[in-house]
Amino acid sequence: MKLKKHIPKVIISAVILLSITGFIAYRNAEPSPHAQMIELLRALAKRNNNMANPFNAKPKLAYIDSLLNQPNNTQNVFSLKAKAALLLKEGQEQKAVDIYEKLMNRMDFNDVNDMLPDMGIAYMRLGERTNCMLNHTGSSCIFPIKDEGVHRIKAGSSKAIQVYETILKSEPDDLTSRWLLNVAFMTLGTYPKAVPKEFLIPGLDADTGYKVKPFTDMAADLGLDVFGRAGGVIIDDFNNDGYLDIITSGWDLTDPLHYFQSNKDGTFTDVTEQSGLKGITGGLNIQQVDYNNDGNLDIFVLRGAWNTEGFGNQPSSLLRNNGDGTFTDVTIPSGLLFFHPTQAATWADFNNDGYLDVFIGTENAGGMDAGGTHTCMLYVNNGDGTFTNVTDSAHCNLTAFAKGVTSADYNNDGWPDIFISTMDGNKYLLKNKCKPGKAIDFDDVSVQAGLDKNTEPTFTTWFFDYNNDGWPDIIVGDYNNRMNKPLAYFAAAEGLGKPIPKMGNTFLFRNNHDGTFTEVTNEVGLNKVVYSMGANFGDIDNDGYPDMYFGTGNPDFKSLVPNKLFKNIDGKRFADVTTSSRTGNLQKGHGVAFADIRNTGIQDIFIEMGGAFKGDSYNSSLYVNPGQNNNNWISLKLEGVKANRCAIGSHIKVTFTEKGVKRSVYKDVNSGGSFGSSPLRQEIGIGQAKWIDDIEIKWAGSQTVQHFKNLAPNQFLHITEGDDKAMAMHLKQLTFKHKAGIPMCMPMNANK
Repeated sequence: MKLKKHIPKVIISAVILLSITGFIAYRNAEPSPHAQMIELLRALAKRNNNMANPFNAKPKLAYIDSLLNQPNNTQNVFSLKAKAALLLKEGQEQKAVDIYEKLMNRMDFNDVNDMLPDMGIAYMRLGERTNCMLNHTGSSCIFPIKDEGVHRIKAGSSKAIQVYETILKSEPDDLTSRWLLNVAFMTLGTYPKAVPKEFLIPGLDADTGYKVKPFTDMAADLGLDVFGRAGGVIIDDFNNDGYLDIITSGWDLTDPLHYFQSNKDGTFTDVTEQSGLKGITGGLNIQQVDYNNDGNLDIFVLRGAWNTEGFGNQPSSLLRNNGDGTFTDVTIPSGLLFFHPTQAATWADFNNDGYLDVFIGTENAGGMDAGGTHTCMLYVNNGDGTFTNVTDSAHCNLTAFAKGVTSADYNNDGWPDIFISTMDGNKYLLKNKCKPGKAIDFDDVSVQAGLDKNTEPTFTTWFFDYNNDGWPDIIVGDYNNRMNKPLAYFAAAEGLGKPIPKMGNTFLFRNNHDGTFTEVTNEVGLNKVVYSMGANFGDIDNDGYPDMYFGTGNPDFKSLVPNKLFKNIDGKRFADVTTSSRTGNLQKGHGVAFADIRNTGIQDIFIEMGGAFKGDSYNSSLYVNPGQNNNNWISLKLEGVKANRCAIGSHIKVTFTEKGVKRSVYKDVNSGGSFGSSPLRQEIGIGQAKWIDDIEIKWAGSQTVQHFKNLAPNQFLHITEGDDKAMAMHLKQLTFKHKAGIPMCMPMNANK
């Protein structure tokens, strides 16, 4: 097989040619498509190790060292300050601190003042390295910091406090330094008493008005605490044994995938190498999909997002699950090879033919990017393992800085639609106007839907029915930072009750049932500073109303703010329960998944942690839910026949009577948010209902409707399209054990 047959000439641009000389030479060996992708990723990783790459500090360090090695330049202040900043990005905090300390004695007052913010964060990072990373516990960096999260090695935070107090004495309105000062005292266990009164942000350790039972981070106990950079996560059953596995990724092309297979006993084994995933690197986001309807979940890896200057011109990967524990990269033969920066895609059967198509949102950053124009893409599934690009004919060829895409049938007409969140500020709703037997086609109805009124740059997004009225609503995270401040600034301002421009909120658009939406952000209590990067939704207490967990952050090391958990209160408002839940990790949060990993009917939360730079790597977290009450639940695995095999896009309506009141919970089959993938097995809470009156399934594509009546709760059911009998899945309840051997407490309703 010759490479020239599979790689379109249009992608062999000057940018790519610089990186794939070795790849082209490799063609004579006629490697498999899988081997071709591995070699291509290696070549691109080599290309990205470049001075012009804003997220790669290593070559810049080498350049600075070459300058410092020149005669009469060994003590150049400018070069030394630049080196210290780069060392921090590389995770060499002690070396950075050493440089800053030496410079302190050589610089005049004004120069020292300019350097203090950088020096302060270097000390903070040193404290995090020596405690939260090298001596990591389940309480590390959980805000508010207490118990095992308090630093044992106090030097880093102690020196940071000295620096921030010096800054604040001359600049008392420096809210970023004020926030970091309060956090530093907290890491020493001396907040609020030891914080100088004039610099105190009071109440940071206060609990929220609405409380939930605290979760416990058990990732380290289970060997799931991958230490890495920003990336994605999928939780699902990849070997069809009924038990949920975990796959994570990291965004850099040197970051490996990690595949943790459930051992069906509360433990996991890393089977990355055996599964053929070794060498398949990168991926700011990953998703599961059964693209070929063979009953085995495949993986879609999205690459290149946030990279500018052409470094984001990377391929995404379609990894076929072979059904024998291995995966094969089939990107090239499937027709999905492209070179565009993306982290956003949504899989749906847009033409209702029983096969999943994929819409991909690309990042067209305009003047920021030297890698060409990047247009969103729609690939239709040909039903034979290949795809065709129909972007132009389907009228969805948007050129935008897309950060999140999601799909649902927002108008309940039987055809899945698309919503696109962008950093440009535009919000696009594409209405599917396809007809049976006709080609896929979309109309941009953003203005008619009322979504054009909100022009804030936004990131993560999804459709969900937050109020259970049977109509999908839209959530989208504001990512506007026009003040160009670290997120610590906004956290401090919010904590002090200071007025700040409306930025960083999470916008909620309620479906009006007539093709329009109304923004209800303030009405439901979501007018909070979040700055969501990764996020997803689930139901932590099985009341039937979806809750939300947000990973926060941006690349700035001073953006040391907690991730946020919001509980849905009866579909009317959301309460911030971050503090009581103990899920407010201060490190950068990315891909999120809610999942009943223990088969107890209780959802835990996994979040892939870490920032953009090597020095901002961190341990992933698995927040284990103790069980919030004795609410009941039902878990449904749907298998399509006329519909796509994994039933993505199918509508579920569960009707029951709770405390004498009949109500319904609505759920579409999908993996949740746009950044992180929950299981396609749908986990649905039914509150205190003792019996389920009816489960209605409206199958995607075929629109066939089935009803399953009078069912007992608290069981796992496998439902196949066209089969009138729901089959019980008998899965063992799993117990997670701490490293000391102490089992995690069983959730309250686990023995039902």
